[in-house]
Amino acid sequence: MNALELVAGAARAAEYAGVGVLIIGALLSAMLFFVRLGRRERFADAYQGFRADLARGILLGLELLVIGDIIFTVAVEPTLQSVVVLAIIVAIRTFLSFSLEVEVNGHWPWQHPSRPPAD
Repeated sequence: MNALELVAGAARAAEYAGVGVLIIGALLSAMLFFVRLGRRERFADAYQGFRADLARGILLGLELLVIGDIIFTVAVEPTLQSVVVLAIIVAIRTFLSFSLEVEVNGHWPWQHPSRPPAD
């Protein structure tokens, strides 16, 4: 096995891990949602928790998918077309990441959460 095959395998492994995290994150988020409902939490609170957990799983899965794309583009197929596709993927991922950050935490990543004034 040469170095190029090894790097391509690493990129594929990162992509598989990303897909696995997406699937497992969705399943765990759903299970936690039903656990919250079983504890008699309000539906709205359980639903908000579900959305936050799901968003965290999506963010982690996207990170791993981007890692795989970067490895493949830089090491295996460094053509102009693949670099442009990678740039588009990273731009979409960044937009999704910011959107999910606002969804989960209620503020932009560069903003500090609002704190109550000190007494």
